Amino acid sequence: MNKNLKDIIPRELIPGYHGKLIHSDNMTLAFWNVAKGKEAPAHQHSHEQILYVIEGEFEFFVNEEKKLLKKDDTVVIPSNTLHGGKAITECKLLDIFNPCREDLKDRR
Repeated sequence: MNKNLKDIIPRELIPGYHGKLIHSDNMTLAFWNVAKGKEAPAHQHSHEQILYVIEGEFEFFVNEEKKLLKKDDTVVIPSNTLHGGKAITECKLLDIFNPCREDLKDRR
């Protein structure tokens, strides 16, 4: 199935995080526009995740390690690892999850 990203309607899954999600059988891509100052609270899930910073500055932590991520930075988050973050500026982020985030399909 082909889709143009501009045709996907963004959904606010947590306050200040507007995402355009694309799912396959085995992975999920989440393109986020994040408002300055908004936080993704500490959480963990069984999915492996890769975070890529498209634009902006994002303070991110994995377990006890905190880093300031900037444009083109990436982080690999193993499954069941505590992580979260906060947008220092307005941000554009890409999250890649494996396996597919069934819990995020058709969530309104």
